[in-house]
Amino acid sequence: MKILLVEDSATLRHAHCSYLRSAGHTPIIAESGEEALQLVEKTPVDMVIMDVEMPGLDGFETTRLMREWLGNDWIPIIFVTGKSDDQSYLEGIDAGGDDYLIKPVSPAILGAKIKAMERIAHMRQQLHQLNTELETLSQRDALTQVYNRRSFDDLSRQQWLLANRRQEPMAVLMIDIDHFKLYNDFYGQLSGDDCLVKVARAIQNTLRRPADLLARYGGGEFIILLPDTNLTGARQVADAICVAIRDLRISHQMSKTSSVVTASIGAACTSHYDGRTLQDLINQADKALYKAKYAGRDRAKVVEFSPLKSLLVADDDAQTLDLLGDELVGRYQMAVAGNGEECLEMAQSLLPDMILLDIRLPGMDGLAVCQQLKRFSDTASIPIVLISGMHKAEQLRLGKEVGANDCLEKPLDRQRLLAKLDNYLTGVP
Repeated sequence: MKILLVEDSATLRHAHCSYLRSAGHTPIIAESGEEALQLVEKTPVDMVIMDVEMPGLDGFETTRLMREWLGNDWIPIIFVTGKSDDQSYLEGIDAGGDDYLIKPVSPAILGAKIKAMERIAHMRQQLHQLNTELETLSQRDALTQVYNRRSFDDLSRQQWLLANRRQEPMAVLMIDIDHFKLYNDFYGQLSGDDCLVKVARAIQNTLRRPADLLARYGGGEFIILLPDTNLTGARQVADAICVAIRDLRISHQMSKTSSVVTASIGAACTSHYDGRTLQDLINQADKALYKAKYAGRDRAKVVEFSPLKSLLVADDDAQTLDLLGDELVGRYQMAVAGNGEECLEMAQSLLPDMILLDIRLPGMDGLAVCQQLKRFSDTASIPIVLISGMHKAEQLRLGKEVGANDCLEKPLDRQRLLAKLDNYLTGVP
């Protein structure tokens, strides 16, 4: 052990140094408290033997300053002094000492105290190592050894704040193993676990930077946060992950997509942070994931995150569409469906934040469309406002039957229209 000996007496320094060397330790000498503090700042030591009565800084004050400088880095400090009163003993322990010896100190007692402190230091080191291992385990998914969801939430928030401060782009990727439940049911949980481990490893191997953050999000789903990554970079990573998972060649007889295990990926990117949250970006990536699944799976859908809420308008009346276009451009992202069948398809693929639905549509009418959308789990929660030339009471009655959220009468009134949109899209009544 490297032992710092702080002693102003040349005679005692010599005696203690001789003993320490004979016991196999390396003494480092300081003749004053000031010199001891300078040495500790520059030289790592394992233990300190501290005289109390010294010119300048005494042993108690030196120890207080030493503990303050060391912070959480604990090393044992043994006081050696001629003060034998109880008050001095208590003052020494309060100052940060771990033991208190009265001069003259026999080599046998000093050796025993050093061994005891060495044992305590070793136990603290083991405890620190165990705590570090436990902390690592608490951050990792037990099966795949990538980060768990709780750790992702903590670490991603830090990355989000950093990217916001630096005004750097950021991307979030949501990855879902295609038909993983069918795989688990057919091959069994052990095979399912093995599949998850291999997929996690394949994903991790595509990530090249230490700051890229991969976590298991639940079941067969993973999430990645890519700092300083634009739309092009996110697309490259997403495509590479699709290929890497496909190239594992894990047989999947129950897949409706491929004979091997594949994955669908949704990615969202942003470089503007005002009025946006990390959860907004994750939600956008989740929507993109659904679109990748709807498009046939085994593919990536990458989108630029927009702060504008999305609105699907299903109407074939040119006058109504002109009015909506004039009022809503720049306020919302607007998509238009000209008939009922098109509205159903676009609602399932786009997952808009709200739907304006004309009752009298060509083909499947708006009531039938609304009824179907409310039956689908992915679209059931989307607010649907019916529009038609009917009286409001009749609209409300029909809307209630099919699960619509509200209605508007034609011709559309600008103020009422904007009030409805604000109510359902921003929560402002």
